[in-house]
Amino acid sequence: MFCDRLLAGVVASDRAHSGHGQLNVVPAYVLHHDPAFRAALAEHGAPATGLEAVELQYLADFEPAGRGAGLGSPAALLRAGRQTVPFHGRKDLLAGLRAWCGRDGFGGWLLHGPGGQGKTRLAHHLAARLAADGWVVLWPRADATAAELRELRDVAKPLLVVLDYAEARTGQLTALVEAAAHHPGTTPFKVLLLARTDGDWWVQAKNATRLAEDYLDGAPSILLEPLEQDPGPRPEAYRTAARALAGALPNVEGLAGHDWHTLADTLPTASLDHDGFANALTLQMTALADLLDTTTPVGPGSAPRPADQVQRVEDRLLGHERRYWQHGATVHGLTPAPSRGTLETALAAAHLVGAADREQADRTWSRIPALADQPRDRRDAVTAWIAALYPPAVPGRPWGALQPDRLAERHIGRVLAADPSLAERLIDGADDAQAAQLLTVYSRAATHSVFDGRLDTHLTSLCVRHQDRLAPHVIAAAVQADHPHPLITALDTLTTDPTTALDGLNTLHDRFPQSSRRLARTAIHLALAITNRTRALAKANPDAYLPNLAAALNNLSNRLGEVGRRAEGLAANEKAVRHYRTLAETSPDAYLPDLAMALNNLSVNLGEVGRQAEGLTASEEAVRHYRTLAKANPDTYLPDLAMALNNLSIDLGEVGCRAEGLAANEKAVRHYRTLAETSPDSFPTWVSIW
Repeated sequence: MFCDRLLAGVVASDRAHSGHGQLNVVPAYVLHHDPAFRAALAEHGAPATGLEAVELQYLADFEPAGRGAGLGSPAALLRAGRQTVPFHGRKDLLAGLRAWCGRDGFGGWLLHGPGGQGKTRLAHHLAARLAADGWVVLWPRADATAAELRELRDVAKPLLVVLDYAEARTGQLTALVEAAAHHPGTTPFKVLLLARTDGDWWVQAKNATRLAEDYLDGAPSILLEPLEQDPGPRPEAYRTAARALAGALPNVEGLAGHDWHTLADTLPTASLDHDGFANALTLQMTALADLLDTTTPVGPGSAPRPADQVQRVEDRLLGHERRYWQHGATVHGLTPAPSRGTLETALAAAHLVGAADREQADRTWSRIPALADQPRDRRDAVTAWIAALYPPAVPGRPWGALQPDRLAERHIGRVLAADPSLAERLIDGADDAQAAQLLTVYSRAATHSVFDGRLDTHLTSLCVRHQDRLAPHVIAAAVQADHPHPLITALDTLTTDPTTALDGLNTLHDRFPQSSRRLARTAIHLALAITNRTRALAKANPDAYLPNLAAALNNLSNRLGEVGRRAEGLAANEKAVRHYRTLAETSPDAYLPDLAMALNNLSVNLGEVGRQAEGLTASEEAVRHYRTLAKANPDTYLPDLAMALNNLSIDLGEVGCRAEGLAANEKAVRHYRTLAETSPDSFPTWVSIW
């Protein structure tokens, strides 16, 4: 008995004399509780997943079924969700996670580390243990909407949500926080975030909304260390992995005719002292490649030097994966044409930019010259071939993913290194989602040391040449990526290039986040370049460009202050105030708001360098201007007046004028209360009260 894709029970009998109207069903949870049933699942290659909530399956990502047991590809054995190799280690971290889960109410936890370090495997292990204790565990689909995720507020059982690739899913995190805010809190509501890095994206996610600040403040951010840091136990870990993989290899199509257990026991163990083998996935990929090479060697085999073994293990596994690709191509009538090289290019393109549906997939093929002139049915056969190789995990998508990710990255990297123009062609006509995915995956492929920085150079050039199309995505990817160097280099190149138009520099600056540790240096150089160019224009034509110069100086001041260059930031701020004062004298309606804003910033900057009395003077003037503006247009400027009064109260307190500070604070509270009554979502009651 199925409920959509989930097995809910098995019919055991048809009651007599019921006219086939009454059935006795053994529930799935009863079956799953039986060790013999779980052993039978494992024997036939089923993933070692636990029970899932039927009610939430419309939100859930899932392990694609594929052909038979989903094991046409030997690489499928390395999917973290299959849990082929027994879990070991991480005892202290698991104990900490279990203690965190044991507390009622909301909790967030970020676990980050390089690809293959074991983040997803650890999450699956934790999830299985919690599911056995009656928890609901959800791995949301990447395309789950905010409205869908907010419905999790009604889950009554203990809930763990695992958000993989969290750095690219901050919108979903915001929705989960909103769900938690309306959850009763009497049972655990936990969100485990998995990412390759923390940093800017995490800071921005925690400050995205007031709720996020409240709920994610203090959430642990833990770097997952390599599993096999001590070289001593690595040979045993290698043997354990080889034996576990040997037990599963008969479930791979075409590989049942070998005595894998004997082959695993007789594998020679090469030196595993290289630091690269501390990575759990590297060690397991090596064991799988060694096993497969015993029956069907591909390429040159295992490299003599440990460093080369670590670098080449993805290529060795891809060699075996190609046999799977070629067999599938034959089944789908794709031999002898298109050529093997064309098909491998198509496979790289599929994983580099993805596709939302079959029509978008076809448009992608039309940008590959060797496929563009093929009839539609041949291009559709390519789509069907990839879908059969890697079935989609999300309904409606044309294909899924080659996993582990590092295999897809290596294959993409090899194709791009041989033909950098592929990325150029794919960008032409790509939508925003595809452009963002291309930059993310390209930057990940570039981290592989076998490419010796060549992909870095190619990626930087791509971003510079397509700056108008890619700039917003370059900035977003630079904040999220675990290897942002080629992206930041592209932004630096655009900033310092004298041929970049001033309008282009301003547009680029507008797209930068207000605060970013990674991009802070680039943002300063960009703001400085804009200021210098605008100053030259204002000198020649002040009437036209003085407003732009004042705005540029104000932006420069903010960027300098962000990195602690307070004296330089203050100097730029003072110049901005002078220019805005000149402009406001002749055109108050147009420039008084800008002057008030610059004065408010000046009060803050003066206070930060210890000039509190001067800061108070600037703050008082800002309040006077905002009061004038709010009197004429309260809908627009009452929020600014409330903010300025709150800042004034702080400045007065700093110089010992506590009574006056209290009075200013009380006025700020009254204004915020008025604003909160009409727009509670925009103006929560957060202002401090003396």
